[in-house]
Amino acid sequence: MPTIIFVQHDGTEQRVHAEVGQSVMQVAVNNQVPGILGDCGGNCSCATCHGYVAPDFSSHMPVAESYETDMLSCAVDVTEESRLTCQIIVTPELDGLVVRLPPTQF
Repeated sequence: MPTIIFVQHDGTEQRVHAEVGQSVMQVAVNNQVPGILGDCGGNCSCATCHGYVAPDFSSHMPVAESYETDMLSCAVDVTEESRLTCQIIVTPELDGLVVRLPPTQF
């Protein structure tokens, strides 16, 4: 079972086990990770699951589709590492994935 490391804006880490096939947002919500709201339930329509994916994992996941990048335009503090965690599906290759969380979610 892959482990995902969520890092809060203040540096606090939360390591959780993730089931392959779930979205990273589902994993966060199921484990009560602060900072991942997932208000739309994973439908890529709210940006409340915005996180920063460690660059060394970007090659293990698909490139963001246009609907994801459009929705990211509604998020705060977007960077090149920004992703909507509802669009990242857990695979064995994502074991050890680090997702840093922004200071706020809207």
